[in-house]
Amino acid sequence: MTVVQKLLFEGDPGRRPTDAHPHSPQQPEPYVVSPELKVAVNLAIYLRRPLLLEGDAGCGKTRLASAIAYELGLPLYRWDVRSTTKAQEGLYEYDAILRLHDVQTQKVVSELSPQSLPDNDEGLEIPHYRDPSNPTHYRLFGPLGKAFKMRDRPAVVLIDEIDKADLDFPNDLLAVLDEPWRFTIKETGETIAANPEHKPIVIITSNKEKGNLPAPFLRRCLYHYVEFPNDPNRLKEIVQQHYAVTREDPPPDPLTHAAVEEFLTVWNEGGLFKKPGTSEFLDWLKALHTFGAEPYPAKVLQQSPVLPYRELLFKLQQDWKKYARAS
Repeated sequence: MTVVQKLLFEGDPGRRPTDAHPHSPQQPEPYVVSPELKVAVNLAIYLRRPLLLEGDAGCGKTRLASAIAYELGLPLYRWDVRSTTKAQEGLYEYDAILRLHDVQTQKVVSELSPQSLPDNDEGLEIPHYRDPSNPTHYRLFGPLGKAFKMRDRPAVVLIDEIDKADLDFPNDLLAVLDEPWRFTIKETGETIAANPEHKPIVIITSNKEKGNLPAPFLRRCLYHYVEFPNDPNRLKEIVQQHYAVTREDPPPDPLTHAAVEEFLTVWNEGGLFKKPGTSEFLDWLKALHTFGAEPYPAKVLQQSPVLPYRELLFKLQQDWKKYARAS
């Protein structure tokens, strides 16, 4: 059995190893993993394939990477994708302007007499760790680059909202997220190759903002759709896990039960332009519990036609107005 096969994600933060990497998350993630999602994660680890997650906003796609990294004690490197993001940025960036500045500074210092140097220590001095003659002092590794440099264990890389970038971006990633798992820094001539036994665990999220991702990229990925936990018992389990991790005082059971029932009624009612996710529910429950001088009465929540604190649940005008119900 190889080292990679020994890495199994169970969705249990209590399994965290004692020798966790310094770049591993320091706080457990309150995340309840479905059996199907657990299988998908472990398949991605075993097959060394990126795991592409889709699902409604707020369903927990992004937090999964943190849960994996915390439980397995692995470093987590997050890459937030923007509309202008290029694939190389995840590998490295090279500051040629800073190098040119240091070359010019070095030249000026060498031409000045000791009496003409600035009084302050920071005047024209180049930091001791930068040598303009060494180009490696001016490259900065990105999230994927850092993961490729790991030698003793894999790193977890979160590529968040990949569909925000242009269509070339996913295909450009294929050049590095596949054999031989290496890239070259043209400015220094270095070739950075991932350890064959510790290739990165890559979690990619997508909201399909620009439609489907390119077919060649999809073929390379494992795919999982993160379902909303449309079940009272599972939603209560998420609440229990959340408060166990945050160590905040949990709401009383009657209030939690009433909030779960009311929330799922709204969620399943239909006609919403944007359904609230798990994160919105947890914020709403916290407001019900602690925003007022006393917790919101469970019986009032169950019986009143007024939906309190709807600002936390609905993010579009049409949905917000729909639940502006008069008493």
